[in-house]
Amino acid sequence: MPKAKMDDEMQAFAADVLASIGQAKRGETARAHKPADIAVYKARGRPVGTVKGDSKQAVTVRYSPDVLAAFRATGAGWQARMNDALKEWLQTHSVA
Repeated sequence: MPKAKMDDEMQAFAADVLASIGQAKRGETARAHKPADIAVYKARGRPVGTVKGDSKQAVTVRYSPDVLAAFRATGAGWQARMNDALKEWLQTHSVA
Protein backbone atom coordinates (compact mmCIF):
# COMPACT_ATOMS: atom_id res chain seq x y z
CA MET A 1 0.00 0.00 0.00
CA PRO A 2 1.54 3.35 -1.00
CA LYS A 3 2.27 5.90 1.72
CA ALA A 4 -0.03 8.91 1.73
CA LYS A 5 1.53 12.35 1.70
CA MET A 6 1.03 14.23 4.95
CA ASP A 7 0.92 17.96 5.39
CA ASP A 8 2.80 19.68 8.24
CA GLU A 9 -0.17 19.50 10.61
CA MET A 10 -0.61 15.76 10.08
CA GLN A 11 3.11 15.17 10.53
CA ALA A 12 3.06 17.07 13.82
CA PHE A 13 0.03 15.06 14.94
CA ALA A 14 1.72 11.77 14.00
CA ALA A 15 4.84 12.82 15.93
CA ASP A 16 2.69 13.64 18.99
CA VAL A 17 0.96 10.26 18.78
CA LEU A 18 4.29 8.45 18.56
CA ALA A 19 5.61 10.45 21.55
CA SER A 20 2.47 9.52 23.54
CA ILE A 21 2.90 5.86 22.68
CA GLY A 22 6.53 6.05 23.81
CA GLN A 23 5.46 7.62 27.11
CA ALA A 24 2.85 4.91 27.65
CA LYS A 25 5.40 2.16 26.97
CA ARG A 26 7.74 3.73 29.54
CA GLY A 27 4.92 3.81 32.09
CA GLU A 28 4.67 7.58 32.19
CA THR A 29 1.27 9.08 32.82
CA ALA A 30 -0.11 12.24 31.34
CA ARG A 31 -0.54 15.25 33.62
CA ALA A 32 -4.33 14.99 33.59
CA HIS A 33 -4.23 11.35 34.69
CA LYS A 34 -2.40 11.79 37.99
CA PRO A 35 -4.40 10.42 40.94
CA ALA A 36 -4.61 13.84 42.64
CA ASP A 37 -6.06 15.43 39.49
CA ILE A 38 -8.56 12.60 39.09
CA ALA A 39 -9.72 13.00 42.71
CA VAL A 40 -10.34 16.72 42.17
CA TYR A 41 -12.26 16.00 38.96
CA LYS A 42 -14.44 13.36 40.60
CA ALA A 43 -15.29 15.69 43.50
CA ARG A 44 -17.20 18.08 41.22
CA GLY A 45 -20.90 17.82 40.50
CA ARG A 46 -23.71 15.87 42.12
CA PRO A 47 -22.61 12.90 44.23
CA VAL A 48 -23.04 9.57 42.47
CA GLY A 49 -26.40 7.93 43.13
CA THR A 50 -28.26 11.04 44.29
CA VAL A 51 -31.42 12.23 42.59
CA LYS A 52 -33.23 15.53 42.92
CA GLY A 53 -36.46 15.16 44.84
CA ASP A 54 -38.46 17.11 42.28
CA SER A 55 -36.83 15.69 39.16
CA LYS A 56 -38.86 16.17 36.01
CA GLN A 57 -39.72 13.54 33.42
CA ALA A 58 -39.39 13.88 29.67
CA VAL A 59 -42.60 13.10 27.79
CA THR A 60 -43.96 13.60 24.31
CA VAL A 61 -47.13 15.69 24.20
CA ARG A 62 -48.97 17.32 21.31
CA TYR A 63 -50.45 20.80 21.83
CA SER A 64 -52.51 22.97 19.51
CA PRO A 65 -50.44 25.39 17.44
CA ASP A 66 -52.26 28.37 18.98
CA VAL A 67 -51.46 27.19 22.53
CA LEU A 68 -47.78 26.73 21.68
CA ALA A 69 -47.62 30.06 19.89
CA ALA A 70 -49.11 31.85 22.90
CA PHE A 71 -46.59 30.35 25.34
CA ARG A 72 -43.63 30.76 22.98
CA ALA A 73 -44.57 34.40 22.47
CA THR A 74 -43.83 35.01 26.17
CA GLY A 75 -40.11 34.47 25.47
CA ALA A 76 -37.41 32.39 27.11
CA GLY A 77 -38.67 30.10 29.86
CA TRP A 78 -42.01 29.43 28.20
CA GLN A 79 -41.79 25.72 29.03
CA ALA A 80 -41.51 26.49 32.76
CA ARG A 81 -44.46 28.89 32.49
CA MET A 82 -46.49 26.18 30.74
CA ASN A 83 -45.60 23.79 33.57
CA ASP A 84 -46.69 26.42 36.13
CA ALA A 85 -49.99 26.97 34.28
CA LEU A 86 -50.70 23.23 34.33
CA LYS A 87 -49.89 23.07 38.06
CA GLU A 88 -52.27 25.99 38.69
CA TRP A 89 -54.99 24.25 36.68
CA LEU A 90 -54.54 21.12 38.80
CA GLN A 91 -55.22 23.18 41.95
CA THR A 92 -58.72 24.10 40.75
CA HIS A 93 -59.75 20.98 38.84
CA SER A 94 -60.19 17.33 39.73
CA VAL A 95 -57.99 15.01 37.67
CA ALA A 96 -60.27 11.99 38.12
